Amino acid sequence: MSGAVRHVEGQWYDAEAGPLVRPYAMTGGRTKPGPHGVRFDLIALVVVDPDGGDGAGGAAETLLGPEHRALLGLCRSETQSVAELAADADLPVGVVRVLLGDLLEAGHVKVSRPVPPAQLPDERILREVIEGLRAL
Repeated sequence: MSGAVRHVEGQWYDAEAGPLVRPYAMTGGRTKPGPHGVRFDLIALVVVDPDGGDGAGGAAETLLGPEHRALLGLCRSETQSVAELAADADLPVGVVRVLLGDLLEAGHVKVSRPVPPAQLPDERILREVIEGLRAL
């Protein structure tokens, strides 16, 4: 085997195999988020709850795993979608959903849905507004 194991930014990697910690180990073998069966759409928006948990970086957060803390860190900088979190954390979406379920239950994050297309303004109205502005 030519792939040497190395430590990179808090994670163990094998040059050929990738991360040595498998997804099921990060989630404790769970595949569904939380006991409430919460479903996180890829476009669901996640933000740190300033009133939740134990505040930013509090004692309750130290009890979380490194992947939980990484997701919280990403959410602190800006509101992110589930898909963005998975990409930025370099974790499978299924793992991110389970970890977000833990964070949601602990009150560390808030999750909101984007505005459904049916509630957005009609495109025709927007075009009329743009044409009116150009006429000024």
